[in-house]
Amino acid sequence: MSVQAVRDYLTQYGLSQRVREFDSSSATVPLAAQAVGVEEARIAKTLSFKTPEGGALLVVCAGDARVDNAKFKAAFGFKARMLTAGEALDLTGHAVGGVCPFALRPGVRVCLDRALQRFETVFPAAGSAASAVELSMAELAQTTGGTWVDVCKTAS
Repeated sequence: MSVQAVRDYLTQYGLSQRVREFDSSSATVPLAAQAVGVEEARIAKTLSFKTPEGGALLVVCAGDARVDNAKFKAAFGFKARMLTAGEALDLTGHAVGGVCPFALRPGVRVCLDRALQRFETVFPAAGSAASAVELSMAELAQTTGGTWVDVCKTAS
């Protein structure tokens, strides 16, 4: 998929005008924070995991968060295993670096880690390795249909 697919998707929520594209990569948390001009923790990174059935589970978490394997297994009932680059593209429709919780292939489950709730707004990717969109927690939940979970630990 693409930034345009994400723009089209966000149109139904009146948010497409917030998508920002950059001249340089925003594919990693440090690069995205630099491109957007915010602290790394406010970058909402989307981690993609393979489900036991062969599908995709996305966990959107704060830029300073790491998945806690015990919490992940307790919440989802299986061990955390990241998708390969090929699997990410095939299962979500987005390439690594631009994986985001919008305009996804059918059947992809989205979860939002509670550590994001300490911020008024966060910046997930918007369909490419050089894009982002600023959303409040309510907007993030609405646009993704995501379920709030507690599966990460933060540096602080």
